[in-house]
Amino acid sequence: MTTVPRRADAVVVGGGTIGAWTAWFLQRSGVGDVVLVERETLGQGASARAAGMVRAQGGTEAAVRLGMYSRDFYLAQHDLLGIDSGFVEQGYFMPCFTEAEVEQAHARIAMQQAAGLDVGWVEGHEVDRMNPSMAPGQTLGASYAAEDGYLEPPRNVLAYTTALFTAGVHVCERTSFTGLAVEGGRVTGVQTSAGEIATGRVVLTGGPTLAAVGTAAGVRIPSGGARHQVVVTEGHPDFAPQRLPMVFDVASGIYWRPCEGGVMWGMSNPEEQPGEAKRFDDAYFGRMRERMAVLLPATADVGLRRTWAATIDYTPDHLPILGPALGVEGLIDGVVVAAAGGHGMMWGPGVARAAADLALEGKTDVVDVTDLGLDRFDEQGRSRLDPDPIALPFPAFA
Repeated sequence: MTTVPRRADAVVVGGGTIGAWTAWFLQRSGVGDVVLVERETLGQGASARAAGMVRAQGGTEAAVRLGMYSRDFYLAQHDLLGIDSGFVEQGYFMPCFTEAEVEQAHARIAMQQAAGLDVGWVEGHEVDRMNPSMAPGQTLGASYAAEDGYLEPPRNVLAYTTALFTAGVHVCERTSFTGLAVEGGRVTGVQTSAGEIATGRVVLTGGPTLAAVGTAAGVRIPSGGARHQVVVTEGHPDFAPQRLPMVFDVASGIYWRPCEGGVMWGMSNPEEQPGEAKRFDDAYFGRMRERMAVLLPATADVGLRRTWAATIDYTPDHLPILGPALGVEGLIDGVVVAAAGGHGMMWGPGVARAAADLALEGKTDVVDVTDLGLDRFDEQGRSRLDPDPIALPFPAFA
């Protein structure tokens, strides 16, 4: 039977990308004893089934800053840890197919450049030249960031597992979080299936299960789960990495990148009901495969090596949650809620560092969290913020 320490200086709930890196940042800060509680094993949720896309071309300043921080973190991992997540700077296009999209892209690029991102506009003929595997003459141009790329999710899990144990984080796997102990509006402990841990600092994460974590803690968290599907094709000369920069067709919600001589591409269906789902939807894949064949014709000529579906998290406005926990009686002092809203690999280290900062000091310089807390949502889970326009087409929040 798993045993947990009787006390800790900080406890993190959840052993995915957000929770693991948060625990590592906390331990590295010198706060003292850090405990991570995971109901299964490290990385066995969405982290192990992700596609590994990492871009800083977000649709809001917060998304851009989190993306830039995370990308820089992945690049610096080997020097920090002696191991890394396998990040590759592949270059990332976000093509435009209508004049309205072109106008939106130019406004977005101006915002991104003001935030410090190296991104620019590429005319349609240059998109064709730089992306020879994509069908020519389709786009009116695209935004492009050469430093965006991808990582390998299993290697990322290995990297943060190594980091946790090397740093001395006490990892409690197969240990369920069951609630908080609170006195006078301040957290005093974390209740688990293996006993209570006395602590004054807690970070709640959980990816697609974050709403349930919140329920156990007495905190309403507007975060849901939805099916996301990924396929990897057989090899083809057009899928050689030097011919295949990454692309995100925002309108259809399809993205792709090189993978093992083939192409990995993913999709989400905004019309299906939200909730946990790991079954592959062949009918929806068939519809999206037609669109993919138009964009990347060689995909029509090859078979599939692998297909899978995973439940990934999302928030109503497609933005992260970073802020104090709010219970029925108000703020719970000492408890921080952290979610990446479906961008675990993309924003994970940035969200994790910000969460650790908030737990330690109540502030962070990674990103402006003024509007990213739970107080932006009403009783129905509706956000007062405009949604990030550069996101997968998730279902309406339930």
